[in-house]
Amino acid sequence: MYKYDQYDQSIVDARVEEFRDQVNCRLAGQITEDQFKPLRLMNGLYLQLHAYMLRVAVPYGTLDSRQVRMLAHIARKYDRDYGHFTTRQNLQFNWIKLEDAPDILAELATVEMHAIQTSGNCIRNISSDQYAGAAADEVTDPRPWAELLRQWSTFHPEFTYLPRKFKIAVIAADEDRAAMRLHDIGIQLVKKDGQLGGRVFVGGGMGRTPMIASEIRDFVTADDLLSYLEACLRVYNRYGRRDNIYKARIKILLHEIGADEYRRQVEAEFLDVKKLGLDPPQAEFDRIAAFFAPPPFEADASDELDRSDPDFAVWLDQNVIAHKAPGHAIVNISLKPQGGIPGDASSAQIDLMADLAEKFSHDELRVTHAQNIVLPHVRKADLHAIWQQLAEAGLAEANLDLISDIIACPGLDYCSLANARSIPLAQKISSRFADLGRQRELGELKLKISGCINACGHHHAGHIGILGVDRKGTENYQLLLGGSGAEDVSLAKITGPGFSEDGIVDAIEKATDVYLAQRESGERFVDTYRRIGMDPFKEAIYG
Repeated sequence: MYKYDQYDQSIVDARVEEFRDQVNCRLAGQITEDQFKPLRLMNGLYLQLHAYMLRVAVPYGTLDSRQVRMLAHIARKYDRDYGHFTTRQNLQFNWIKLEDAPDILAELATVEMHAIQTSGNCIRNISSDQYAGAAADEVTDPRPWAELLRQWSTFHPEFTYLPRKFKIAVIAADEDRAAMRLHDIGIQLVKKDGQLGGRVFVGGGMGRTPMIASEIRDFVTADDLLSYLEACLRVYNRYGRRDNIYKARIKILLHEIGADEYRRQVEAEFLDVKKLGLDPPQAEFDRIAAFFAPPPFEADASDELDRSDPDFAVWLDQNVIAHKAPGHAIVNISLKPQGGIPGDASSAQIDLMADLAEKFSHDELRVTHAQNIVLPHVRKADLHAIWQQLAEAGLAEANLDLISDIIACPGLDYCSLANARSIPLAQKISSRFADLGRQRELGELKLKISGCINACGHHHAGHIGILGVDRKGTENYQLLLGGSGAEDVSLAKITGPGFSEDGIVDAIEKATDVYLAQRESGERFVDTYRRIGMDPFKEAIYG
């Protein structure tokens, strides 16, 4: 993984001290909350319903054990003993005192971490495939490119105050494990005639007006990729709406002028940008890429596994993924225990995951956009020992991609923007479908919950999505079907009138009953929905 040089460290340290001064001014009453708000947001500090929330950046979801232990330490010392992993591969602390925020950032800086650009109208955390560098189907490791984009976008003088927040994802496989086409810009690294480059998609996003990104270029050479993205951002920065927050995202610009006109302007801008020499020399890219060299895999690692323990065998089949290196595997750690809060982990659990990474996974972890954790490089011979330790810590739920592997935002329990609670609903659904045999019978079924239209829980991309709304002062839940954030990307559609908290759980059960009755061999829930349409589901749900 990437390591800071003296410039990286000095930038982060300087930002900490700058923010310390700003916090002191606020605490002393020298500036108002309105004056302080843009300053704290530039440092990832939000004011929510009950306390400040700090969002910590985890670039492309990659961490080492030292950084993870620091997160556990902060959870114990400054929060309520837990952290919340998010859909942008970051981590949030929900109970922060304002006077503690500078000290937290200072402690994060000692392990090469920060909260810069985790908020505000700027380029946010660059996200990527959680299996990068380990997956057998990738054409290259996308993380060096994600790191290059991180360095390009951090404090970019032209893009510090964009019309609206801006999200970029980079993948390098046909299987999209990062919801790439639901980002403002999505990049799929590909090879064409032996040359590495990228397919560039622009204008995706969820929220109030969900849209799937359009392909703007089918191939940009690696040597031109940074200049091309600069051109994409310049066109947006020039024409993006700043007079209406609801029409400020790049997806609205593409919708209004059309993908063809946007592409024309980007191509014209690119011709000028390319003259500026923004693309790094090969030596600089090689310097970055060297940090992501594969770890020293054990060449003669065995592929043999003892499956005699049935619980271990189920976990193997559900949560362990094939690795490109023989005798190795990718381990998914579920943060979705029965009746638990999706994405939450206690400080003790966070420490354990750090220990496992250090001992068994070449000192590396990944945060996934589905709010789980990955150990990317594990010998198969170590899987049973890992599983035993995870089971003792309540982290061995064998439910990856099943109905209880729920994505959920913090909702009205924490967020000042939310209209409805997400956490209790997720807990009720998890309990209703607690039987693992039943979950596995349903198969891959991605369920996602948002507490408001901002869609932090990605409900538009759920095979089953739930949107919490305010209906005359009462929490109400709309049911959506048919979404996907994967390579078969689609937007879910609302079934009809909303439900109470208990009613939406019943409605989900009825929808799964339709699927079980109607599915054909090999079909997932979303496949059956696409084949038979909405009507059979509506009839069962509404009667």
